[in-house]
Amino acid sequence: MKHFPIFLAVEGRRIVISGGGEAAVAKLRILMKTEAHLTVIAEDANPQIEAWADTGSITLLKRAQEPGDAACAALFYAANDDELEDARVTRLAQSDGALTNWVDNLAHSQFITPAIVDRDPVTVAIGTEGAAPVLARAIKADLEARLPRALGTLARVGKSFRKAVEVLPFGAKRRAFWSDYYFKAGPRAIDDGGPEALPETLETLLNTHLHRDEQPGHVTFVGAGPGDPELLTVKARRALHEADVVIHDRLITKEVLELARREATIIDMGKVGFGPSTPQAEIDAAIVEHAAKGAHVVRLKSGDATVFGRLDEEIEACLAAELSYSVIPGITSASAAVAIIGQCLTRRGRNASVRFLTGHDVTGFADHDWRALARTGEVAAIYMGKRAARFLQGRLMMHGADPATPVTLVENASRTDQRVVASSLSKMAGDLEAAKMDGPCLILFGLEPRKTAAALSSIQKEIAL
Repeated sequence: MKHFPIFLAVEGRRIVISGGGEAAVAKLRILMKTEAHLTVIAEDANPQIEAWADTGSITLLKRAQEPGDAACAALFYAANDDELEDARVTRLAQSDGALTNWVDNLAHSQFITPAIVDRDPVTVAIGTEGAAPVLARAIKADLEARLPRALGTLARVGKSFRKAVEVLPFGAKRRAFWSDYYFKAGPRAIDDGGPEALPETLETLLNTHLHRDEQPGHVTFVGAGPGDPELLTVKARRALHEADVVIHDRLITKEVLELARREATIIDMGKVGFGPSTPQAEIDAAIVEHAAKGAHVVRLKSGDATVFGRLDEEIEACLAAELSYSVIPGITSASAAVAIIGQCLTRRGRNASVRFLTGHDVTGFADHDWRALARTGEVAAIYMGKRAARFLQGRLMMHGADPATPVTLVENASRTDQRVVASSLSKMAGDLEAAKMDGPCLILFGLEPRKTAAALSSIQKEIAL
């Protein structure tokens, strides 16, 4: 680490900027969020700098920098866009005892300004030591999206309540209180009644947490998407961060599970088609057991929880136990699979509807409206269809489907080991067997990969069969 990150106290102190162009304006936009006294030294100042000076937001000295101009300054920025002038003023400022930053010149800077996520008084600083500014901006954008806009207001009001919260035991109970306040109860209160509703919300929330052992928890059903953690919604990430218990199915990737709070209890209650499985009744019982003890339970399901996820049964178990629940939808595998092959599930002039089908149900291979599916132009996304491939193939062809109908097989959609196999109805079963697909496979009936699409990237392997 070549640059040690600190937060420098600048309230009431001087910060001096030498330069009057765009580089100086950019720095001033950040610095004006502080409570420092800002002085700009420039013979020729940008109109925006002139306007700020006219309103008294900054002090403008319309001349070249002289010895002593940076005396008692906490920080100094050389922002003249002129190498010789920036070198001169940096030497002068260092002689005056100021810490100096030469804009866009890492080698000659004593400090650097990080990318900042501002939720005053909450501030997040991101630095890469000049190695990857683009990466810093990407991290900043991600944090901006994830942190509530009202976080600063929540922090200011919450600070005044910290003494009252000391009645809760130090540790998990206090963390749970503040987590509820910052990410659930607080934002809801601001949405419903504005910042003035926060004091009453804090009092109510504290009373709730003081008696939490007497109250049931909550169950959040979360769609984890097809496997790529970047495809999780912001709400899904937040639920994982807040969970006390995570009950997941076997298709959840380790990358997604790593987003759960470190203190959370992780329980694998997976099912394997035609193989060893956790009975649904045991899953329902586990959800109810943990939530009834006051835990926030996240039931994590691959894809979208509402698509072939037996969500109804688990919701009914919650209702029977008088437990509250919520559902966070996810990206279903069909959407991820068609994105990979550069196609759409519907297309004007081809199909005005799309069917989501399962290859098998609790009684065996699933039956469908084969005659309707066999019509030219029909498109279907078939889940859990590997073992049912020959059955599906036979039923469709028996009802008049063209043997040449394109079929695309997508294994592990969106994951680093995803595979795409272009096939046809007549070859589908054989191609599946030859491909030896061990991961979850989605069968896209009526669609073929768009061969020229950039979607078939280097991490995908198309099997030529």
